[in-house]
Amino acid sequence: MDSPPDRRPAWQKEGHEPDYRFSLANERTFLAWVRTALALLAGAVLFDQLALRPPGHSYVSVIAVLGSGIAALLTAVAYWRWKSNEIAMRHDWPLPGSKSLAVLALLLFASAALVTLVLAGWA
Repeated sequence: MDSPPDRRPAWQKEGHEPDYRFSLANERTFLAWVRTALALLAGAVLFDQLALRPPGHSYVSVIAVLGSGIAALLTAVAYWRWKSNEIAMRHDWPLPGSKSLAVLALLLFASAALVTLVLAGWA
């Protein structure tokens, strides 16, 4: 019987298959990033719903848009990091570093500070 065609992307056929434990750990990290993005998106939806209530402050909508934008960015970065780590493991290279963590941390800090100001009634 013929085996099914290999539909994996070209980069997954390069190098050698890494230890499955490392691949699964990399996947769990990816899923943790996605969970965080989903939580941010849920928070953005909540803020959007708060913006619809009277008196309806426009800055609450800005927070909602900012949160959903960061969630989208976080999801894209999660995939990029997962793929980069997987390629590095396949070729026995050091795991790549990234400035994206610092950028995302800064964005989340700014968002949290803005939410704090809104909730405290200072904005």
